[in-house]
Amino acid sequence: MIHNKTLNEISIMSEGGRILAEVLGEVLKHVKPGVSEVGLDVLAEKLIREKGAEPGFKKVRGYKHTICVSTNDVVVHGVPTGYKLKEGDIIGIDCGVYYKGFNTDAAHTVRVKSSKFNPSTSLRAGVQSSDEVDRFLETGKRALEEAIKVAKVGNRTGHISKKIQDIIEGQGYSVVRSLVGHGVGRSLHEEPEVPGFLATKIDNTVKLSVGMTIAIEVIYNMGKVDVVYSNNDGWTIKTKDNSVSGLFERTIAITKEGQLVLT
Repeated sequence: MIHNKTLNEISIMSEGGRILAEVLGEVLKHVKPGVSEVGLDVLAEKLIREKGAEPGFKKVRGYKHTICVSTNDVVVHGVPTGYKLKEGDIIGIDCGVYYKGFNTDAAHTVRVKSSKFNPSTSLRAGVQSSDEVDRFLETGKRALEEAIKVAKVGNRTGHISKKIQDIIEGQGYSVVRSLVGHGVGRSLHEEPEVPGFLATKIDNTVKLSVGMTIAIEVIYNMGKVDVVYSNNDGWTIKTKDNSVSGLFERTIAITKEGQLVLT
């Protein structure tokens, strides 16, 4: 069942989304060589609580962290470890905020570099060209931006899915099939599912309506589409071929005036 939100509920989610956007932005500023994944997790929780909210992911049964960390070939749900980032690593940070009874969700992927970054430095997971990585990340960001534009009343989730797939696959990358975007609100994961690929006719997908709040996710790999569980922690999912993965996500609300980006 899809839970459309009232204007007041969307307002609350907008407040929580603002907190999340500020926290994610600040955490990304601390992504530098020598910083540990756990250190970023501790920082994220500190910032969220200082702003009067709670870490949304800690409310997920069995998960004990504020962020999920996708370093290099990790696709999603990476449990923060003591691993210290190296120049040339690629890291995605996924974070959720719980505020006044509602969740918001967002993620962003960046390349780790210092102020003295050497573009010729060999990168992790077999990637040798910083230009190639930049193109990969720019493609993910563009796919998210364009997908948000078609998330409007009268369109369907399939329009979002097709836009992501066309852009990602158009650049020679692969969209992960087993992981999708989703509705979000009182629960972190609600209906409808919002895949990054079109598996059926657009007319068979869910119609977007006023009050829907969804987390649009671009989950894609530089290599092949296949993913596997890793690290024996029950959470971390990596690319099967060890290729680099990327993750970009924003929570939006569907309004009469158009899409409202909450995070």
